[in-house]
Amino acid sequence: MRARESPPAGTAGRVGHGRVAVVTPVSGRHRHLAFQQAGLARGTRRPDHYVVATMADPEAGRIAAAGDPHGDAVPVPVPVPGRLPLAAARNAGARRALDAGARVLVFLDVDCVPGPGTVARYAAAARDGILLCGTVAYLPPPPAAGYRLARLPELAAPHPARPDPGPGELLTGGDPDLFWSLSFAVTAATWARIGGFCEEYTGYGGEDTDFARLADRAGVGLGWLGGAPAYHQYHPVEDPPVRHLDDILRNGALFRRRWGHWPMDGWLREFARLGLVRHDPATDTWYAT
Repeated sequence: MRARESPPAGTAGRVGHGRVAVVTPVSGRHRHLAFQQAGLARGTRRPDHYVVATMADPEAGRIAAAGDPHGDAVPVPVPVPGRLPLAAARNAGARRALDAGARVLVFLDVDCVPGPGTVARYAAAARDGILLCGTVAYLPPPPAAGYRLARLPELAAPHPARPDPGPGELLTGGDPDLFWSLSFAVTAATWARIGGFCEEYTGYGGEDTDFARLADRAGVGLGWLGGAPAYHQYHPVEDPPVRHLDDILRNGALFRRRWGHWPMDGWLREFARLGLVRHDPATDTWYAT
């Protein structure tokens, strides 16, 4: 991986002055959605279009539409209860944004609050042929009065398992297996080149790594972008995520069929240690016990 400044204005493929859309999939987490909107409103560059893909959650659409910036709600059905179609939701949000003329797509998880310069930095750095990922910091539980936007940088550092470039840096040549969809941006042309997320993934896990593999196969590199932070609002988590075991086995098997090996192997090994799964080496298949 190497570090360099973002390319100067006039570089071929640069689209930093085009129409920018922020796309967020949501089901529940309504307070998180409202706080994300507050972060977008405070930005030095507000999105030209804020698309909220609501997965069987009409109330989230009403909250988004009433907020600032105005959220354009795109309803996405949930064919199997309990299995959120995150891949399909991101694709549906992207289609709405592109149909409205977006040239840059910024994807934020509903838990992620952008920093004041995040949208502007993504817009300025966007160019064809690269998948840009800003830093993500995990916040502690909020105080009784809630988080304050101005204090978010004081509360958490960027995730230690990902690169942490400086404000003016772009680290190129990133490992596709480290990609996550919490916060990333692509140009419209690059999105079309990748082809979007594989909608066979439903529920938890796998679609991020699959998308990064699609990008790599399309010749799209991964870059870690400084100056585009996102702050992940607290919610309880499991480690390992036992309640998502069925999703991980199903999506992991799909990933293996598509790419020849299992993802999320750390969690699978931990599940095995707990006696929850076993591996058949003859078929390279993981099963629930």
